Amino acid sequence: MEIIKVEGLRKTYIVGDVKVHALRKVDLTVNGGEFVSVMGSSGSGKSTLMNLIGCLDTPTSGTYALDGKQIDKLKKSQLSDIRNQKIGFVFQGFNLLARTSAIENVELPLLYDRRGRIKDPSGKAREALDRVGLLDRLDHEPSQLSGGQQQRVALARALVNEPAIILADEPTGNLDSRTSIEVMKVLQELNEQGITILLVTHEEDIAAYSKRIVRLRDGIKIEDKPVSHVRSAEKDLMEMKDINNGLNGQGYVEE
Repeated sequence: MEIIKVEGLRKTYIVGDVKVHALRKVDLTVNGGEFVSVMGSSGSGKSTLMNLIGCLDTPTSGTYALDGKQIDKLKKSQLSDIRNQKIGFVFQGFNLLARTSAIENVELPLLYDRRGRIKDPSGKAREALDRVGLLDRLDHEPSQLSGGQQQRVALARALVNEPAIILADEPTGNLDSRTSIEVMKVLQELNEQGITILLVTHEEDIAAYSKRIVRLRDGIKIEDKPVSHVRSAEKDLMEMKDINNGLNGQGYVEE
């Protein structure tokens, strides 16, 4: 089933007297359960595409349907409802509230549940944290968590409303190599559970953990193809552990 379907999507910004064509007639279809990376250099249009798909902006022209619902003509209040019900966001900077526990951060999207669908917010938050392996960090504030743990809290927050899709914008951009792979392991596990994931990244090695890569250049889609050899984050973490164990056996000490 198609989760995302955009056709002829254009976005033009007016900067002074200059028209900036951020997207030029982009077509894209993402089916349920896919794991897609969107790549491109700065100015390629990947962030603009993510904002449009995430209902944070509206296109200049073209059509967009999310989970079978036409989105491109909705009002701002309607877009807000769609964001809360259908989309989970994960950002490079985590965007967690300081001095607020992990479980309270995860509960935040549930405060905007105007339809009263969620009867047990705390229970839903615990379930989401359990899915990302942080059930033992419920009461920890962001300052008490590592960067990888903070990103997993952000992933749990994205999951708590059971969205149709997770949009991850450079989720490993602020993390070291090992922690980046740990986050990709969680994303791969969620994808294996049926979660649809759209990932924006400029890193080829990170995109290799997804199943399909879409490339943009100057607002135009120039490539859309499956990843020929999908990397396993779990396997890469095990290999890193074996290497570290080998170094320790030769007298090296991990920092």
